[in-house]
Amino acid sequence: MSMTDPMADMLTRIRNAGMAGHSKLDMPSSNVKVAVATVLKDLGYLKNCKVISDSKQGILRIFLKYDDNQDPVIHEIKRISTPGRRVYVGKDDIPRVKNGLGASILSTSVGVLDDVSARQAKVGGEIVCTVW
Repeated sequence: MSMTDPMADMLTRIRNAGMAGHSKLDMPSSNVKVAVATVLKDLGYLKNCKVISDSKQGILRIFLKYDDNQDPVIHEIKRISTPGRRVYVGKDDIPRVKNGLGASILSTSVGVLDDVSARQAKVGGEIVCTVW
């Protein structure tokens, strides 16, 4: 597995940990990963996330969230923009995910935002991923 796309790696780890029923997972931290995890937490898709400092870049620990049936609350999390194919949208073209049931996470000039916040802030950006 190549590490040319750490964000895709992060999403895959979240997906796999959810399917396996893990309560938490650790991965190398980065500013953008922490920002995306924080947005996912704020949207209610994750229980919590925190950065544990180590001698290197730090470890991002993500606490997964499950519903009453112990199913992961994240049904699907998809990488949209990739290093080989960047996907940018203007503020008026931010897509709705599952008619608003899901969320897009965008990297904008004012930080990493979910689609609703980006529309409110009237900014477009790069679509990092979608989740529902």
